[in-house]
Formats: sequence, structure tokens, C-alpha cells
Amino acid sequence: MDDEISPLVVEIKAVCLRLLARREHSRQELLNKLQLKGYGKEDCSPVIEALTNQDWQSDRRYSENYARSCIQRGYGPIYIAYNLRQQGVACVDLETIVEEMVGSWTEQIEQVYAKKYGQTPVLDQKEWAKRSRFLLQRGFSQAMISALFDDL
Repeated sequence: MDDEISPLVVEIKAVCLRLLARREHSRQELLNKLQLKGYGKEDCSPVIEALTNQDWQSDRRYSENYARSCIQRGYGPIYIAYNLRQQGVACVDLETIVEEMVGSWTEQIEQVYAKKYGQTPVLDQKEWAKRSRFLLQRGFSQAMISALFDDL
């Protein structure tokens, strides 16, 4: 009778599969959502581990999808890496993903800047600071921003 699966495990697995059917989730994100629904960590961890072993849950797929989504929306490497760490996921190879999507981080920051400000030059120190802050909030490093303004 040891092969019988408890109703709680079946219920937790069903909830996990419903969540994973909608989109990828990190292990930590799944655990947090299950705990919010009232399930204990000790009950959820083995179920999530089993789903990971069956490749129904993958932190790698989650992080790649998340990174692609953020790059598409105009975010930089700092923003993406920070949010992945918040979800309990080690950062993926962002360089490879950005190369596939836009070519490089330089091209990404140029696209974000052009979309927001067009081709207008930076006029004064106050405007430079404002535009710099915008790009910093999008997750680009100060070095990237300085290189962009040097090119303008």
C-alpha cells in the first residue's frame, strides 16, 4: 500500500499543473503560490521536485522565457538579472539571448532610447540626467548609458 498517493499530493500536483499550463513558473514561484493557497512547504517540495524531474517545471525555461519577454519590452541586463534572482533563479546567459533577439545590449539601449526620445540630441545637463535616469530604471548600466550618449 506504500504505492498509494495521498489525496493531498494529487491535489497539489493538479494545482501545479494548472499553473504550469498557463505559463512557466520558477520553483520558488510555484512554492510561494502553493503556500498562499494554504499548502505546507513540506507537502509541496516533493511534488515540485517530481515535476522538475519529469521536466514539466524548469527554472532554465522560465528564466529564458522571462529574459526574452523583458528584452522585448526594452529592459536591460541589470533589471532582468535582479528580477530572476528575486524569483530564486540563477541568471541565464543573457548575452546569447540578446544576440538572438536584437544583436547586442548596445543595440537594445539604442532602440529603447530612440523609441522614447527619437533622434533628438541631449540639450542640457538637466535633460541628460532625466534621460539617464530613465535608462537606469530600465536596467542598463551607467557604462552603457555613457557609451550611448558619447555616440549621440
